Amino acid sequence: MTSQPVLLIIDDEPGIVALIERFAEPLAFTVLSHTSAGAALSSLSDIKPDIALVDLQMPDVNGLEVLRQIRATVPACQVCLITGHASVDTAIEAVKLGALDYLVKPFDFDRLRELLITVRKSVERRETLLQADASLAKQFEFYGMIGRSPVMQELFDTIRRLAPHIRTALVTGETGTGKELVSRALHKLGSARARSLVVVNCSAVVETLFESELFGHVRGAFTGATDAKAGLFEQADGGTLFLDEIGELPLAMQAKLLRVVEYGEVQRVGATRPQQVDVRVIAATNRDLLVDVQQKRFRQDLYYRLNIVEISLPPLRERREDVPYLTAAFVKEFAARFNKPISGLSAGAERLLQNAPWPGNIRELRNTVERACMLSVSHILSEQDVGAALGNAGRPAAETSYAQVAISRPTPPAPDRHQVEQALQRAGGNKSVAARALGVSRRALYRRLDEFGLR
Repeated sequence: MTSQPVLLIIDDEPGIVALIERFAEPLAFTVLSHTSAGAALSSLSDIKPDIALVDLQMPDVNGLEVLRQIRATVPACQVCLITGHASVDTAIEAVKLGALDYLVKPFDFDRLRELLITVRKSVERRETLLQADASLAKQFEFYGMIGRSPVMQELFDTIRRLAPHIRTALVTGETGTGKELVSRALHKLGSARARSLVVVNCSAVVETLFESELFGHVRGAFTGATDAKAGLFEQADGGTLFLDEIGELPLAMQAKLLRVVEYGEVQRVGATRPQQVDVRVIAATNRDLLVDVQQKRFRQDLYYRLNIVEISLPPLRERREDVPYLTAAFVKEFAARFNKPISGLSAGAERLLQNAPWPGNIRELRNTVERACMLSVSHILSEQDVGAALGNAGRPAAETSYAQVAISRPTPPAPDRHQVEQALQRAGGNKSVAARALGVSRRALYRRLDEFGLR
């Protein structure tokens, strides 16, 4: 814990406020109090309480309305209503609005102590989990990529083995999966790491300028060529050229690219002689190039020349166990950028991110977390923050340019107490086996064990 959990007391009776303050401070709470509900509500965004004890009957604002506004402004805050006049109907209404509990004056101090200790432990446990996620995110980072899943660990091992030896490679994967990060890792681990990595997006270059951009031109080669210009291959000489979206390269340019890749010869536009370059070429695409080859949109000889080594990136929906670690890293990044004390997500927000379809993969997840951090007024990203950042979270996965797309299955609902107990019993107490039987991660199982008091 970086600080004590914050208890907010809202009661128009100064004696009650002083009594609760004296009772709560020895329980390791930072206690803030208001005798005016309006004043308390205006300061919610600055206070960011973890628990609030709210009097039901106050002269300026009704306690139920205070509850609504706290839940809307600081969703992670637990709210307990206190009153001298108990009512079953009011208690039911309070629970429906999200109240944690309902206490009657004069207080049962044993119950109040148990309530405060439960909330404090919940906050401490949440902080511990968030810090663990952030620490693991750093631990499982590999040249900007983050992945604890077996498929990503295998990918990292493949890059380590291949990087010192490859001259050409093809990186495939859906949009937003991190293909450029793979190219940077291959460059930094390879023999050309001391030289330049030159990046070109083939889909962003005007077709008539492709040859000049890639191979350069001599002075007077065409109208406007007032000076000689070195192309990207020359700029990358001795280093690495990353050709992103190689499938967008015009057919006429594909033949010239093939010669450079095979023989290391570059001829500027308007030049009479070629010149030698020593360049490692890494190409990337989100398309199925074999389909393009069959449909005569991509040269077969170039495809096989580039595809000496293929590195395929999995979509995020096939590595959902990495979502918490990616999210933790993004939260840390954007909290620092926006100068906000955001330490992580609520359980509800985490579920939303875990279950989203992510057609835009890691790029979409990163953008979503950035928007949520912009929206947040608390130290924890709430379900409302993430829901607003996601927009239509239930939208179907978008089509990709691959010929075959794996259909993501909906994530099953979180198991209830009975299901967890049965799974543990069948697994003989082995939590890994129980988690697999329930179709959840070990981390998700531990969270349910904590919630049910079964840990």
